[in-house]
Amino acid sequence: MGTEEVRLVSWNVNGLRAVLKKDFLDSMENLGADVLMVQETKLQEPQLTPEMTEINGSKPHWSFSTVKKGYSGVGAWTKTSPKAVRHGIGIPEFDDEGRILELEYDKFTLFNVYFPNGQQSDERLDYKLRFYDAFFNYTNALKDKGRPVIICGDVNTAHNEIDLRHPKANSKRSGFLPVEREWIDNILAMGYVDTFRHLYPEEEKYSWWSYRFNARKNNAGWRIDYFYVSRDIIDNGWLKDAWIDNDIFGSDHCPVGLDLVIP
Repeated sequence: MGTEEVRLVSWNVNGLRAVLKKDFLDSMENLGADVLMVQETKLQEPQLTPEMTEINGSKPHWSFSTVKKGYSGVGAWTKTSPKAVRHGIGIPEFDDEGRILELEYDKFTLFNVYFPNGQQSDERLDYKLRFYDAFFNYTNALKDKGRPVIICGDVNTAHNEIDLRHPKANSKRSGFLPVEREWIDNILAMGYVDTFRHLYPEEEKYSWWSYRFNARKNNAGWRIDYFYVSRDIIDNGWLKDAWIDNDIFGSDHCPVGLDLVIP
């Protein structure tokens, strides 16, 4: 029996229509993803065009916000069709914003998630933390049954000081609050692995930059886009590489990726 190499790519595009006017299609073709996942599409279904749905012969899958137009939303293009596609986790409060897409394959279950941003208000910070709770309760039910789980997307939290350029200046800002950072601790304690940090424990590399103050030019960024995997994926030797591609522009985020070798 041979092995299969799988490349997964995740990118918060901050508006799919906007990024399509740039080099999105060429960049994605060059990355060669088997599954390409995007967050913050800012789309409703009637706005889909052939350009969005017919990428490199891959099949598209979508979750849309039903509570606000031009808001949130996630999408994925798959070269191999999943066994099942699910939207949300069965809790309308979280599902209605179109933040979760679940793709079930033979050997693993893959989640594309746009986690909430807590900066707007205390209410949204509370929503973000309750979203974390509910989402990981859902994925733990799979993981605890022995199902390999992969979770990717914009988590909207930097974990440790190495994960942003100016940690002290941002220590009271949502995205780097102690209560949010503790949630990342909880995720790891539950048996998930931050793949990039697992492979590159001391590398300072970021995936998001403010549009203000020439942040990207000065590389004053945050690492808030992740691939988490259940520990069995590491133990089984599936992890080949995890990476962040700072050379791709078009959004305030850059793509992050995961390369697997699956027997």
